[in-house]
Amino acid sequence: MQIGFFAVGIGPSADPELLALAARAIEQCGFHSLWTGEHVVLVSQYASKYPYTQDGRMPLPNTKVDFLDPFATLTFAAAHTKTIRLGTGICLVPEHKPVVLAKQVASLDKLSGGRFDFGVGVGWLAEEFAAVGVPWERRADRTREYLKAMKLLWTEEEPEFKGEFCSFPKVCSYPKPVQQPHPPIIFGGESAPALKRVGEVGDGWFGVNVAPEDVRAKVQRMRQYAKTAGRDPEKLHFSVSAGIGAPVGLDEVKRYRDAGVHQVVVGTIPRDPNTAQGDIERLAEKIVVPAVKL
Repeated sequence: MQIGFFAVGIGPSADPELLALAARAIEQCGFHSLWTGEHVVLVSQYASKYPYTQDGRMPLPNTKVDFLDPFATLTFAAAHTKTIRLGTGICLVPEHKPVVLAKQVASLDKLSGGRFDFGVGVGWLAEEFAAVGVPWERRADRTREYLKAMKLLWTEEEPEFKGEFCSFPKVCSYPKPVQQPHPPIIFGGESAPALKRVGEVGDGWFGVNVAPEDVRAKVQRMRQYAKTAGRDPEKLHFSVSAGIGAPVGLDEVKRYRDAGVHQVVVGTIPRDPNTAQGDIERLAEKIVVPAVKL
């Protein structure tokens, strides 16, 4: 059973010394992957509902907090590690220009030696979309089209694309990703359309705050969507995070495994360079060491 670590690059862990220390320690302690999130901006007052908590609010003490760009964060982490997987959990695809985003993904995969997991989603914070000038409506359709265009940029020598939301003439986009045909595309989200996206066009799923007893049905639905789309459901990879600060023990890990999950991502943020190494080592002893035997 794989155990991942979420998150770095947020709050205190945006400090470069702490980020480097944490990345090295997380790898040395046997975690399978290291994740960070994305928000270009946050707002103090928002009507949007955060979908992963009961009260609909983000699990942050306030919105005036350092939140590093995920590609800069993971490139920095890649320079301080050698083997650990590096993932966006998640990248807000519709807020980006697809030609630029394709280059960022390929560059990170190149510099990390093919260790990038491209976690993607459609977003939940309408106020953020307004700030970056992207329509909130039909963001899921926009995401699908952007990913289709990016796949061409990653796999073809001189692609061109004409769509509803983006178009480009014949271009040469290099480097190509190390992972072929491209890094795994891991969708976030728990809604029916989100699960359908996983089965139809994704390589895996990153669930958040989903109890083990609720995961089994979602995994079965995604596998069925894949089968209906003529894809191999056995190739889908399922990861679940209990959320920042949520306690996770070996019993929960076993229950997630039995529900069809391949990886449990522990949610915690390194806060102090003087204690981070020990904190990560203790977490690994509690979860990582026994989990690898499952």
